[in-house]
Amino acid sequence: MARTSRNTISRFFNDFREFALQGNVLDLAIAVIIGSAFGKIITSFVEDLVMPGIINPMLGQTGDAWRETTFLNMKIGSFLGNVVDFAIIALVIFIAVRALERMKRKEALAEAEPEPDPNILVQQRLIEALERLSQTIESKDL
Repeated sequence: MARTSRNTISRFFNDFREFALQGNVLDLAIAVIIGSAFGKIITSFVEDLVMPGIINPMLGQTGDAWRETTFLNMKIGSFLGNVVDFAIIALVIFIAVRALERMKRKEALAEAEPEPDPNILVQQRLIEALERLSQTIESKDL
C-alpha cells in the first residue's frame, strides 16, 4: 500500500514538473511577472507625474491632494487616477498588439508565394496538353 501511494505521488510530481516546464506555462509566468512590473511603472507614472503635474494645476491643488478630491462624498480624484492609469496601460497594449500584428502580416507576405502570371499558367497547360497529345499519337503509331 505504501509503495503504491509513493508511486502515485511520484507520478503526480513528475506530471506536474512536465506541465510546469512546458513552454506555454513558462511564457505565461514570465508575462505575468513583466505585466505586474509594467503596471507598477505606469501606476507610478500616473500618480507621481501625470496627476500632480497635470490634474493638480487644473484643480488648483498641490501634492497628493488630487487623491482626496471628492464629489458627493465619492473619491473622484482617486477614481480619475485609476482611469488615467488604465487608459495608459490600454494604449500601450494596443500599440504593442498593433505592432505585433503588422510584423506578422509582413512575415506572412514575405513567406507567401507570389501569384504566378496567368500567361505562364496558360503556357504550362498548353505544354502539358501537347505532351499528352504527343504521347497519345505515339502510342497509336506503335
